[in-house]
Amino acid sequence: MVRLYALPLTRIVELTTDQFHRDAEAAYLTLDRHPVLRPPGRPHLLLPGAVLGRPRDPVGLADQMREHGLPVRAARNTALMEAITDLPPVVVADLFGISPATAHRWSQLAGNSWAPYLAARQRSRP
Repeated sequence: MVRLYALPLTRIVELTTDQFHRDAEAAYLTLDRHPVLRPPGRPHLLLPGAVLGRPRDPVGLADQMREHGLPVRAARNTALMEAITDLPPVVVADLFGISPATAHRWSQLAGNSWAPYLAARQRSRP
């Protein structure tokens, strides 16, 4: 977004999903009240990597997020646990890209008691 629209980082971090729109013909980003057409042939990645057309390295992104106090694994596990309490395991499996069996195990951990989850977490710590 810096490269395509010259947006400063202070504006980029405030973007919301409501500002992104796609119809049958094109994709748009609404800046203030003005929809801006995404240029054709440009990278379609939200987080492009150093090589044109390739995504950013997820390990490098995770490292950078961790440096800023944003632990990726803990955040993802928390989101998964929240989702599994509200949605069927098969939906969570598709949503998070995990196997249905894994989603089912998470749903059991999130069941009536947090005791199994906490015990499993304690066993997994070094």
